[in-house]
Amino acid sequence: MKKSSNALVRSFRHAVPYINTHRGKIFIIMLSGQSIAHNNFYNIINDIGLIHSLGIRLVLVYGASPQIDKYLLEYNIKSIYHKFNRITDKKSLEIIKQVAGRLQLDITSLLSMSLNNTPLQGANINVVSGNFITAQPLGIDDGVDYCHAGKIRRIDIKAIHYQLNNNAIVLLGPIGVSVTGESFNLNSEEIATQLAIKLKAEKIIGFCSGKGVIDNKGNIISELFPKNAQLYIDKIESKNNYLSEITLFLRAAITACRSGVYRCHLISYQDDGALLQELFSRDGVGTQIVMESAEQIRKANINDIGGILDLIHPLEQQGILVRRSREQLEIEVDKFTIIKRDNLTIACVALYPFINEKIGEMACLAVHPDYRNSSRGDVLLQNISIQARKIGLKKIFVLTTRSIHWFQERGFKPVSIEYLPKIKKEMYNYQRKSKVLMIDLNN
Repeated sequence: MKKSSNALVRSFRHAVPYINTHRGKIFIIMLSGQSIAHNNFYNIINDIGLIHSLGIRLVLVYGASPQIDKYLLEYNIKSIYHKFNRITDKKSLEIIKQVAGRLQLDITSLLSMSLNNTPLQGANINVVSGNFITAQPLGIDDGVDYCHAGKIRRIDIKAIHYQLNNNAIVLLGPIGVSVTGESFNLNSEEIATQLAIKLKAEKIIGFCSGKGVIDNKGNIISELFPKNAQLYIDKIESKNNYLSEITLFLRAAITACRSGVYRCHLISYQDDGALLQELFSRDGVGTQIVMESAEQIRKANINDIGGILDLIHPLEQQGILVRRSREQLEIEVDKFTIIKRDNLTIACVALYPFINEKIGEMACLAVHPDYRNSSRGDVLLQNISIQARKIGLKKIFVLTTRSIHWFQERGFKPVSIEYLPKIKKEMYNYQRKSKVLMIDLNN
């Protein structure tokens, strides 16, 4: 019991920074028809209620493709698509409205549940649906009449903000109405994308049957830029698979990220707790599509020596960093990771591994004066931690004279020099009297 309690305490403490970061932000959550049909959907709803209780403002956009396909088949109506949009005749529209309405009520009822001994006990969530989206017909394209398939004409952003500010969850489905009073079948991915852009949402979260985007070796790709996501889409579409849940999400994510949405997350609807792990843990569990940046973080090479020297020389003069010669840097440049912005090296750090002891030294952390009020140091620390784990290191230590509190705020703890690797202990400079701080990567 005590071991379980300790794990709970550690997990909660590690989640707090993310809770504080996410509070007050707008998230768009895409609930695909596949995720709604899965047995784990009840747990997803409970987790949505949990993150809403933490002060995150939520807009839920639900799809219904498999449910619509099922009911159309019962009426002997074949599902036909043109350029990723379902061609929707009058009879199909009536069936789609019935399916969408039923799902809206089902989701609302689940979010409204507050019985004792349930995860939503006492939650009292206010779920709001309405005519926030004005639609218009897609019309005719390449001689194909989309009939009652539509696209977004206008979003009532002010009305949605009003509901979010009143602590409501906004729930929107794949049906939109036009200024003439007609109903149109909309693409739920387009709804989520345009909502995220117009509301200036922090992120979009979508679900798929797998863990996320998988590489050729079967490993999860934790992060993708839009250009890499497009290459993945091209690869899938080369096999004539244009409507997979992953490609539909990636198209939406690419558009959103290129329009200012910081992150789009793709996680599994089959894994209980995936939503919480993705949002409140350091490494997450799925794939993130992130905005392409003018900044580049990468391993340093010989051509970066000059930029690193320019960055660390003022700190060496102040005695903050140990002096390094150009010759030493040329030998050790493969240990360095840098952040470059517009061809200027604005931050650097080095990782010196001691493989036998499964421990690494994080050294020479430096950030350009113009960027010290940003999170570049945290970005490099996270990058070095990932590098260290990949090569089997269990701990990282630093030797510092000036930045003790900065490292302690990020989980490093003071230790004696006896904890240093043998070679490093023998080289310790007693005149400099650097403090030794260490962090356990498993925690």
